[in-house]
Amino acid sequence: MANPSAVCNGHLHHHHHQKQNNLLKSGISKKNGITKGTKKNGVSNGTLYKKTFIEHFEQAPMYVAVFTFVGFAVGTIFGYLRDFMRAWGLEKRNIAAEREQQKDFVPLYQDFENFYTRNLYLRIRDNWNRPICSVPGPQFDLMERVTDDYNWTFRFTGRTIKNVINMGSYNYLGFAETDVNALKTVTVELEKYGTGVCSTRQEMGTLDKHVELEKLVASFLGVEDAMVFGMGFATNSMNIPALVGKGCLILSDELNHTSLVLGARLSGATIRIFKHNNMQSLEKLLRDAIIYGQPRTHRAWRKIIILVEGIYSMEGSIVRLPEIVSLKNKYKAYLYLDEAHSIGAVGATGRGVVEYFGMSPNDVDVLMGTFTKSFGAAGGYIAGKKDLVDFLRTHSHSAVYATSMCPPVAEQIIRAMRCLMGLDGTTQGLQRVRQLEKNTRYFRRKLHEMGFIIYGNDDSPVVPLLLYMPGKIGAFARRMLEKNIGVVVVGFPATPITESRARFCVSAAHTREMLDTVLNALDELGDFLHLKYSRYSKSSHPELYEESRLELED
Repeated sequence: MANPSAVCNGHLHHHHHQKQNNLLKSGISKKNGITKGTKKNGVSNGTLYKKTFIEHFEQAPMYVAVFTFVGFAVGTIFGYLRDFMRAWGLEKRNIAAEREQQKDFVPLYQDFENFYTRNLYLRIRDNWNRPICSVPGPQFDLMERVTDDYNWTFRFTGRTIKNVINMGSYNYLGFAETDVNALKTVTVELEKYGTGVCSTRQEMGTLDKHVELEKLVASFLGVEDAMVFGMGFATNSMNIPALVGKGCLILSDELNHTSLVLGARLSGATIRIFKHNNMQSLEKLLRDAIIYGQPRTHRAWRKIIILVEGIYSMEGSIVRLPEIVSLKNKYKAYLYLDEAHSIGAVGATGRGVVEYFGMSPNDVDVLMGTFTKSFGAAGGYIAGKKDLVDFLRTHSHSAVYATSMCPPVAEQIIRAMRCLMGLDGTTQGLQRVRQLEKNTRYFRRKLHEMGFIIYGNDDSPVVPLLLYMPGKIGAFARRMLEKNIGVVVVGFPATPITESRARFCVSAAHTREMLDTVLNALDELGDFLHLKYSRYSKSSHPELYEESRLELED
C-alpha cells in the first residue's frame, strides 16, 4: 500500500493537528445543495459545522435547457453559412488570415478553433471590455463606445456615462476609493519610494515595506510567516510548481480557477479532478491514491495535495472546509486553500473561510490569497509555517524572476489590513465586514423572492444569476446599462453551455438605495426577458456516488 505521508525532498512538512474527540463517524448528507431549507453538511450536534450552511444549485425547467441548445444550434448553423459566404467573397472577411506568401506554411491561425469567437462571441462582444474612467467604487463612469460593423471594431463617441452602479467589481469591502484622507499614507509612500522597484525579491527588490506587509499578513491570518507577490494570478501559477512535481498527486476541484489549473499543469504532477464540493468524490480519489499508488509502478505518491478555493468565483459557493480538513487528516494529505475571493469577504472579522467555519489556520497547510479584491490593491500572498515560506523565498518562480510589488500598492494593503484589524484606532473595518454581510443576505434574499435562480452560499458576496439562453446574455447586459447599471455576464466556454449567467459582486460600499435600484431593474427585466425560472427544485449538480454517509476521522 502506498504511503501518503512520504515527503518530496522535505519541501512541504505535514503537521497533523488533533481534532475534537467527538469529530468521528458522522452522517453527511449526500446532496450537493437544495434550494429551500438547510443543507445538512454536518452532524446534528454541530461537531463539524458550527453554523447553518445553506447553498443553492437549482435546476432549470427542461424547456429552458432545450431552448438553450436550440439557440446554440441556430447560431452554429448561421455561423457555417456566414463562413461559406466569407470564403466565396460574398461577405467581408475581418478575421485574421494567413498572408498569400505563407500559404504553404503550417497555419498560424487555427480557423476552425476560432469558429465560436468569430460567429457567436462577436455578436455580443460589446458587453465585455468596456473601459471605465473612474475609480471602480460602488459607482463608476463609463466611456461610451459604438460599433459600425457588428462588433468587429469599436469607436469612442467622446461622451461619458456617469454614475453607473457597479455590480461587477470585486470591491467587497469598498477599499477601492479616492478619499484623500484615506489615501494619505499611500501618497506619502508614493513620494518616498516612487512607483516601481525594478528588481526581483531575490536581488534588489525587497524593501522595508514588503517586510512590514509580510509581518502584518502573518499576524492577520494567525500563522508563523507569509510572503507577498506582485501578481495574484502568479501567486498560484508560479508557486504550485515549487511545492509539487513529478511523482506527486494533485487533487483539484473541478471548478478551480485557471491560475490553480495552470500551476498544477506546470508542476508536472499527476492531476485528478473531483466533483465540485463533493466529499464522496474526493474521498474515493484519496482512497484509490493510497491503495494503488502511482500508475504502472504502484509506488507511493511523494505527496498528495488537495487544491480548493474559499469562494468559487463563478458559482458563489463556499468550500466545505471542515469536511476537507477531516479527509486530509485522515489520509495524511496536504491542503492548499486559495482565498482570493473569501479573504476579507467572509468571517466575523474578514479573515476568510477559516474564520467563517471557526477553524484554526494551522488546519490548512498552505494559505493563499490575493489583495486584488477585498483590499483594493494588487498582488497575493502565501502564508503558513515558517519553513514553508522560507522554502518559497528561494524556490518560488515569482520570487526569482518577477518584479516586486510596488511600494504604494504595499502601503494600500497595509492601510486596509490595519483598518480590518482595528489597528487604526477605529471600528471602520469591522463595520465594513458587517455591512457586506448585510448587503449580501439582503440582495440574495430579494432575488430568491423574485423567482430568479441564483447559485451559491447565502453568505457569499458573489451572486450568479442564471440566464441560460445565449440570446439573453447580450440583451440582459445592454438593458441593464440602459438603466445605468454595470453588470458582468458570462457564457460558454467560461461556464457550462447551458448555464450562461450574470455575476453580481456585492460590496460593503453599496447603499440600500443602490441595491434597491438594481433589484427593481432586475424585477422589471426578469419579467421582460422571462428570466424567473425558479421552481425550488433539486440541485442540477449530479452526484458521482450514492453513498449517503461519509466516515470522517481525526
